[in-house]
Amino acid sequence: MHYYGQFESRELIPDILSGRLHPSKDPLWQMSGAVDRQEYAEWSSHICGMACLKMLLAQWKNVIIPTIELTKQCREYGGYTISEDGTIKGLIYRPFVAFIADRFGLQAEVKEHMPIEEIYHLLGQGYVYMASVHPSIRTPEVTPPKQGGHLVYVFDKDDKCQEIIFHNPSGDTPKSQENVHATLDVFSRFYANRGILIKVSS
Repeated sequence: MHYYGQFESRELIPDILSGRLHPSKDPLWQMSGAVDRQEYAEWSSHICGMACLKMLLAQWKNVIIPTIELTKQCREYGGYTISEDGTIKGLIYRPFVAFIADRFGLQAEVKEHMPIEEIYHLLGQGYVYMASVHPSIRTPEVTPPKQGGHLVYVFDKDDKCQEIIFHNPSGDTPKSQENVHATLDVFSRFYANRGILIKVSS
C-alpha cells in the first residue's frame, strides 16, 4: 500500500510540525512539484487532501502525481482559494469532487452528518473515504479540542477488531502515518462527521 505524506520527507514531519524545521528546509521539496522552496513552504501545510488523493491514485489508478502539482490542478476548479491577505482556504469539497471526476473519472460525493459507522460498512465494497478529523488523531489517547480540520485517507477495515484502517498525511511516527488502525469509538472522537466518499471500483 502506497503512503505519501503532505511533506515529502516523512521522517522529518515531527520536526516540521513542531517548528524545529521550516518546511523550506525539507531536502526532498522538489519531489512535490513546487517551483521553489518558498512555494513548497507556503502550500505543504495545506495539502493533506492532495496527499490523500496522491495515495488513492497510486493505489487505484497506478499513477503517481506530485502533491503540489495536484494542488495546482485542483485550484483550477476552485478547490483552493487565496484571499487578498494571502490566506489559503481549502480543501473545498465540492470543487474537489468536480476536479477528480473531470481529471480522473472518479465518482465522489460530499458526506455531511455522516457517522463513521455508516462509512465503515462501505469500506471493502469499492469505496474509500477522505475523512475530516482533528490533526491530533496522530496521538489517539488525547481528547481533541475540536473535531475536523485535517483529512486522512480511510481505505480499509478490520472486521475482526471492528477497526478502520487509514493513512495519515501528517502522522509524526511510522505507526501514526501508515496503516493506522482505530476503533470506531476512538476515530469518532476526532471525526467531524464529514468527508468525501469516493468510488474506486465496482
